Amino acid sequence: MNFIDPSAKLDETVKVGYFSVVEKDVKLGKDVVIGNRVTIHEGTVIGDGTTIADGAVVGKPPKPAKTSTVKLADSIPALELGEGVTVGANAVIYRGAKIGSDTLIADLASVRENVEIGNYVIVGRGVTVENYVKIGDRTKIQSNSYITAYTTLEEQVFIAPCVTTTNDNLMGRTEERFDKIKGATVKKGARVGGASILLPGIVVEEETFIAAGALVTKNTEPKTLIKGVPAKFVRMVDERELL
Repeated sequence: MNFIDPSAKLDETVKVGYFSVVEKDVKLGKDVVIGNRVTIHEGTVIGDGTTIADGAVVGKPPKPAKTSTVKLADSIPALELGEGVTVGANAVIYRGAKIGSDTLIADLASVRENVEIGNYVIVGRGVTVENYVKIGDRTKIQSNSYITAYTTLEEQVFIAPCVTTTNDNLMGRTEERFDKIKGATVKKGARVGGASILLPGIVVEEETFIAAGALVTKNTEPKTLIKGVPAKFVRMVDERELL
């Protein structure tokens, strides 16, 4: 048995599995497929051809802890999913996110409020995308990576598995930190190797190649290969490996 609020607008081609909930003012486009035990929260807009797998929660209203660094705005817009989006099993996408067409949010991924994700993006299994993150078209974030609040990933960025980004040099001990929180900026075409760590505010320039396991403590130069702890220049990226 499903619950579908009378105010929800479902195209006649929509398919809904068992034990799913569609709250008020939800809009589902053509050929949308909803799995079993899915919850679609109030006002969510879902584009044509989108698929939402079993157990996913979309449009979830955020409710941060009283001690959370990131504060909520007075009004948060409804979640928008573009055409052809795929949402994996047990993924959670919060209200206030906007996700472009033909993007994959894989199983067990979490996307918080006030996030903008472009078209043809892959957010892999178990990835966490925190608040106020921007992700450009055709970027790929592999399994179990952590994209902290106030991070920007531009177009065609590659983030390998288990990468960690950070945004707080003061480690949450003083009120001063609220004015200085800043995530990394990873520019177009850059590649970040598995299990690397980016320190707060780092700028990874275009087509930088960061080797696996690196600790990036300083801004990079474009088209350079860096590696190590801390990461240092090794060589220029081979012309054959550039976009």
